[in-house]
Amino acid sequence: MTMLSTRRLQLLILLACLSSASSSAETGSYLVITPQSPLLQIGTNFTATCVINGTTEVTADDLYWNLSKTVIPDNQYTKLNESALSVTIPVNNEKLEWLFCHCKKQSNYVFLNKGKFIHGISLRKAYFPEKPKNLTCIAVQEKLYISKNLKCSWEPAEHHSMEIPTTYTLHVDVVNDNRAYNVSTQENSATVTIDSYPHYMDLKVWVVAHNKLGTLESDHMKEDASWFVKTNPPSGVEVLSQEEFPRSLFINWTAPIPKQYLVLNYQIRYCINGSHHWSSVPVVDIAEDIKSFRLQNLQPDKVYTVQVRCKNSKKDHGYWSNWSTNVTNKTPEERPTSKPDLWKIITEDERSKERQVTLLCKNPMFSNGRITSFKIKIQTRKENFMNVNMSWENIPVNWSEADSFPSKKLTVLKQITLSDNNSARVYITAINSVGESPQASLGIPEKAHELYPVEDLNVLPREDQLLVKWNPPNITAVTGYVVEWVSSNGIDWLREDKGTQQTSIKANIEKFISYSISVYPIYSGWVGKPASVEAFLEEGVPLEGPSVRLNGKPGRNKAEIVWNEVPQNKRQGFITNYTIFYSNGIEQNITVPASVTSYVLTSLSANTKYDAWISASTIRGSTDGTRHSFITPKFAPGEMEMIVVGVSLTFMFVVLVTIFLCIYKKDVIKKNFWPWIPNPRKSTIGSWSPDYPLKPETPKDSCLSGISVLDVDISDGKSVSEEDKPSLALKKDKYLSEEHSSGIGGSSCMSSPRQSVSDSDEGADIADTTASTVQYSSVVASNAYKGQSPSIQPQQLIFSRSESTQPLLGSEENADLLVQENSRVSQPSSRLPCFTDSAWNHNSASFPEVEPQEVMLPLDLCQSGDDNEQRTHTDGQSLASYMPQIGGYRPQ
Repeated sequence: MTMLSTRRLQLLILLACLSSASSSAETGSYLVITPQSPLLQIGTNFTATCVINGTTEVTADDLYWNLSKTVIPDNQYTKLNESALSVTIPVNNEKLEWLFCHCKKQSNYVFLNKGKFIHGISLRKAYFPEKPKNLTCIAVQEKLYISKNLKCSWEPAEHHSMEIPTTYTLHVDVVNDNRAYNVSTQENSATVTIDSYPHYMDLKVWVVAHNKLGTLESDHMKEDASWFVKTNPPSGVEVLSQEEFPRSLFINWTAPIPKQYLVLNYQIRYCINGSHHWSSVPVVDIAEDIKSFRLQNLQPDKVYTVQVRCKNSKKDHGYWSNWSTNVTNKTPEERPTSKPDLWKIITEDERSKERQVTLLCKNPMFSNGRITSFKIKIQTRKENFMNVNMSWENIPVNWSEADSFPSKKLTVLKQITLSDNNSARVYITAINSVGESPQASLGIPEKAHELYPVEDLNVLPREDQLLVKWNPPNITAVTGYVVEWVSSNGIDWLREDKGTQQTSIKANIEKFISYSISVYPIYSGWVGKPASVEAFLEEGVPLEGPSVRLNGKPGRNKAEIVWNEVPQNKRQGFITNYTIFYSNGIEQNITVPASVTSYVLTSLSANTKYDAWISASTIRGSTDGTRHSFITPKFAPGEMEMIVVGVSLTFMFVVLVTIFLCIYKKDVIKKNFWPWIPNPRKSTIGSWSPDYPLKPETPKDSCLSGISVLDVDISDGKSVSEEDKPSLALKKDKYLSEEHSSGIGGSSCMSSPRQSVSDSDEGADIADTTASTVQYSSVVASNAYKGQSPSIQPQQLIFSRSESTQPLLGSEENADLLVQENSRVSQPSSRLPCFTDSAWNHNSASFPEVEPQEVMLPLDLCQSGDDNEQRTHTDGQSLASYMPQIGGYRPQ
């Protein structure tokens, strides 16, 4: 058999070669490929043969195959004989390709006839038709009848070729009537039009797929004609509410098609209005071909949405119609069957040790009607004394008030004040138009007796909700938990049973809003200590930064800045840190923790303008606050005062040191600024001239006091300067014309004051009284005493008293009591003797020819004072300043 098959194959190849010889001769090619232009099935193998014809220059060993410019490996070749070479290739894609047979021999003949030693064919590819699957057909209702159009569809082919398409033919046979219908298409659906829909007859339906590679047909489907029918939904659906049945609704409808054509079954579904969770009535509970039904076990005072649909009564066949339009109605009210949800908000006052308790309430889960009021009773206990006389109080519900959360009805019942050492128990019921709910209670213990909180509270964001986890307290008396969350939008809470250790907060949770989440353990109705954390569903960048200001005035090199925390509703996340920026042209920054709200900037430059601002940061980013500008002073606070105080103290120190030095060195200062002046009172001028003894005259008036005349040795006329001589002559005339004795001591004798020569010269006021005058002495120089002219004695200075308004000398210096001897006439005597009035008058009258020179001396220099006392003028001038040069005498 194998030999026969091989021979037949070779024979077929030879026949193919012979058949192609003519074409080879026509084209002038020595190589021919068989078969020519084949249609290949994708997923199979293809064998082609290259035959050498009309030449002996090459053999099968000189041939090779090329597919789309790719050389096919030798292991896919089969040598049939010396002039035939076959190749087998897989067909694995839809791409059009070319298969070539080449000659690889390099002889001159082959080279010169290269075009005759190549031949190629195109390979067309396609998929074999696939069997149509999941054939379905449907006939829809038109008005009161079933449409004559039967629309069928099937699954599209998994693989198909665009160049070699597959054609589908839909066949529909009416079995009982011998009617056959068909329609062809290249799509996966088709519609057959029947003369009239064959009710109560069987239909046979199938599909045939075919292309150039072959044909396949689907399974044959044979069913009753009603199996393919889809009716319209029921019409005229009504939902009725009846007061005597508060938990039910009655439904009516109309069949979409007469039962002569089709007997129907119905399905009903319902839900609370606004919800998408439908509840369905089981089909087995609904009899076929009915037109009404009563829904039971509904919630009172709820609006329900109802829909109805239908289909062929043969439950295993046919199609359900579409659902009817929504019809709604509300069930009647019934008294509340669940407790109201009572809760509280506590605000503590540490100073008064009191708690402000705000009582809140949610409507019962099964209110079964509109809650119109709440009844509340509060019992307080202090030191084991229970106030049992509290009565029930009715609190109406104001439905116009906005709720903290719109989806939850929260009612603020009342506020009470509870001291820290008091406990309270609150009881509450809810009332609607039908009746009153069961009673709920809540216990608020004394502050010092709050029971243990939960442990390890943690909150994690999960998509659009917050996952709250905790561990129960170490005691087993917990009967439940309350999870509370508070934000700028309000407060809400939920209850969990005692076995729960985690829950999800889903309602009204928004991004970028801070929530304070607390878990309260409940101990037999008494609220325990809470555990609280802050959480965000999602964090963002702060909406605003903190505003900065200075705390006080800036210093020379530092300034304290303070800022307020970002408001809670502006943070959009947890503040991780603050960054302080300050700039005087060069920007610098400092990062501080989120708990810090003030900072002292140091190392600032004096007399410089600075801009400062704060940036608040979250994990999502930062936002800068407002800027604040300030200027540092040139001097630090108190620095100028310190400089002034320092300079003042230094000056005072120098002054004090100077004063102490002056006191310590007063003798040196006196010697340099106030020279020593002899005391005239101690002078011996009265006994100076032994040749002319003085004979004192008896005073004419007893009121005249004694006067001392101070005689001073003067040198020759050479000692008197030329410019002093005229003054001496002038004063001599004036002086000799007056009665000197009457002017001396005039004040003591109540006589009118007389104007002395010095007074007239100084221009003193004549109207000065005796009380304001000061007695001075006049010094008169003469050549001899009473006309005597001793040849060896120098001129003498004679002092006489006079009246003057000049101030007295402030001090006196002690004068030497001894007078130099006559042998020292050439040296002026520094001692000034004092004389009495009588002596002076007598002497002065005895020298008419002498031109006297007056020197005014205070009278007290001659009357009193210690020998060593130096009298000084009040303005600091010494006596020497009042004594002019007289002859050769100059005061020392």
